[in-house]
Amino acid sequence: MRLSRYGGSPNIGVFAAANESFALAAANCDDQFIRDIEEALNVECTRMTVAGSYLIGSLTVMNSNGAVVSGLAEEHELKAMRRFLPVLALDDRLNAAGNNILANDHGAIVNPNMSDRSLRSIEKTLGVECVRSAIAGIETPGAACRVTNKGAAVHMGASEEDMALIADVLKVEPYKTTLNHGSRLIAPCVIANSKGALVGDTSTPIEMGRLEEALKLY
Repeated sequence: MRLSRYGGSPNIGVFAAANESFALAAANCDDQFIRDIEEALNVECTRMTVAGSYLIGSLTVMNSNGAVVSGLAEEHELKAMRRFLPVLALDDRLNAAGNNILANDHGAIVNPNMSDRSLRSIEKTLGVECVRSAIAGIETPGAACRVTNKGAAVHMGASEEDMALIADVLKVEPYKTTLNHGSRLIAPCVIANSKGALVGDTSTPIEMGRLEEALKLY
């Protein structure tokens, strides 16, 4: 686990996405950011855009089986990603896939307003069961939390019911924390897989310790 920033911002999770095997980062990121991701998560990292945007983390969710990206993604972007794994371009008004879908290799929790057709497509691509739910009253569970195959760092406002749902669907023990010196939205502050985490550099030592506990990085 290590600290980093992207272009002066500690909200690094907005600009990258990762699974157990590889990571994608904003096309304009510097070499140090790539090195930080590769060393912290023990993966290779490729520069990308999604829908011409650098907001890779907000627009992309991945597990070991597949990836879901914004339906606005361009064909050359999809082709580049499909070198690594199957990719679904989400044809839904809720197309910021990284924000609207919280997923690991065991399950997925999606925006409660996601359409039935999109739900089925997500399940097929990620190879997991999807359940609709808000977390901590937030309809974008992928922004409220960060999950790996070993643990989940969760918004401080999550209810007991939310915590039980995460444990049931994603098959990990959830743990509440903040990051980036008090931010309750977890995903923008961290990029993670089961091997490690890269954290926004305004996170405090106490927050780092909580994240280590949440993601079982010991």
